Amino acid sequence: MTAAQYQRQSVLNDRHTALGSDLSSAWNDMPIPQNYATNPYDEVAATRHKAGLIEVTALKIVNVSGPQATEFLNYLLTTDISKISAGDSHISNIVNDQGGLIDDVLVYCDGPNQFRVSHGGGAFEEAVAEFAGKFKVTAARDNDIHILSLQGPVALEVLSAHTPADLSKIGYFKHQKATLFGRDVSIARGGYSGERGYEVFCSSTDAPFLWDSILNAGKANGVIPVSWTCLDTVRVEAGLLFFPFDMPHKDTTPWEVRADWTVDLNKADFRGKAALAASKGKERSFITGLEVDTSDAVTPGAKVLVGGKEVGVVTSTAYSQHLMKSLALAQIAPSHTALGTAVEINDGGKVLKGTVVRMPFYDPLRLRTHPQA
Repeated sequence: MTAAQYQRQSVLNDRHTALGSDLSSAWNDMPIPQNYATNPYDEVAATRHKAGLIEVTALKIVNVSGPQATEFLNYLLTTDISKISAGDSHISNIVNDQGGLIDDVLVYCDGPNQFRVSHGGGAFEEAVAEFAGKFKVTAARDNDIHILSLQGPVALEVLSAHTPADLSKIGYFKHQKATLFGRDVSIARGGYSGERGYEVFCSSTDAPFLWDSILNAGKANGVIPVSWTCLDTVRVEAGLLFFPFDMPHKDTTPWEVRADWTVDLNKADFRGKAALAASKGKERSFITGLEVDTSDAVTPGAKVLVGGKEVGVVTSTAYSQHLMKSLALAQIAPSHTALGTAVEINDGGKVLKGTVVRMPFYDPLRLRTHPQA
C-alpha cells in the first residue's frame, strides 16, 4: 500500500518525507518514518548523548470518561486504576478470559473518572466495545491528537525554556497540562528509549509548528529527528517490550513477560482474574536477555537451543553500536534463564553462541530515567 491509502494520517508526513522517509512502513493503520536519510546509528547516538525527536502519533488514544470510568477500566485492566490520581500515568495490561495478554496500555488520569488510554496494536478497543455497555461510561478514539516524543539527556533543558511548567518537578510517569511555545499541550515524562524524555500531546493543528519549534530550539544542543529504526534499537537496548512481538504464545501471560507488577490480584474481580491466578507458577517461558556472539542483529523468530534441544525463541533484536554487542530478547523455558546460561541460536541454519544476561542491557539500574537526587 502507498502512504495515502492508510486510514490514519499524520499531519507531519511532509516533514518525514523531507527527511528522506518514503513512508512505506505502517503501524496501526498509519504510515510511519521507519528510516530517514540519516544513519540510524547516528540517531541512536544523538538520543543517548543529546536528544532525538520522534513522532509516535501511530499509538492509539482512547478517551474514557463518565461516572463509572474508573470501575470500567478496573474491570478491563489488571492494575488497580482507583489508586491513581490526576496527573498520574499508569502502565497496565489487558487479558482475555483465559488470562492471556491481548494488549498493554498506558493510562493517563486527567481528573476524577477522566482518562486517556494509549495503546498499540492489541485488542483494547475491541474489549471496550464488548464491555462498555455494562457501565456508565463513554469511550471514544481521539484521532486528532498528535504525539511528539523528545528523548535524551538534553530534553529537559530544551523544553524548559519554552513552557511555564516546571518540567524538572514532573516525576517519572507523571503528566500535566501546560503550554509549549505558546500552544496548549499535555506534557508527560516518559518514553520508550531508556533516557529521560518527554512526550508532548497536541492537536493536529499545532503539531507542525511544535515539531519545527522543538527542532529549532534544540539544534544548538544537538537535537535531531530520529526514525522508528532508531526507536526500536534504543528500546531493545533498554529492555522494553513491544506487544505482541515479545509475546510469542497466543496466550502469553503477564507472568511470562515478568510483568507481575502490573497485576493486582487483591482488587475486585476483573476480566481474566481467576485464570491469571491459576496460571501463576505454571509459566512456560520467561522473557530473557541474551548477548549473541555476532556482529549483526539476529533474526526475530530464531530458535534458542541448549544441548541441541529447543528451549525458546528470539522475539526482538538489535545490534547495539552503542554497546558494541548483538542483543536479543527471547522467551526461554524457565529452566534455562539463569544469568550466565550458555545457549545456541539457530538463525536460519547459522548457529551462534549466546549467553543469558541481565536486562536492561543499557543502564541496568535505570539511572537515566530515574536519576539520583
